[in-house]
Amino acid sequence: MAFPGLQHVAITVSDLNRSTEWYSRLFDAEPALDEDEESGDFHHTVFALDGGMLFGLHTHPGRDAKDRFVETRTGLDHVGFALSGTTELEQWRDRLDELGIAHGGIKKAHYGSGVSFRDPDNIALEFFIAPGT
Repeated sequence: MAFPGLQHVAITVSDLNRSTEWYSRLFDAEPALDEDEESGDFHHTVFALDGGMLFGLHTHPGRDAKDRFVETRTGLDHVGFALSGTTELEQWRDRLDELGIAHGGIKKAHYGSGVSFRDPDNIALEFFIAPGT
């Protein structure tokens, strides 16, 4: 039995309005869903990306979320977005420049190439291509 691919990623953010605006610009899309979850434990704003992938922003009422993300703590290290090849990677690097989003440029390694950047909560994100693409 094949292991299934990812269907969605959800991250907790400190300022939902700021993050919704930032991700709307990055994705060039408005959220498909923006509501309190049925249990009332959290609010989620969800973007529907190409290929059926969902990307959610969560806030948890009554919890202080002023910490900035640090990938060296136990939990999430980064989120990588798959691209088809070098041309698309270069286009996304240029798109980040247009949006004024700081990034580390294209980094090449034996396991693939990518462009790393961070969201307003310092969450590490990456556009990534497999080796030889």
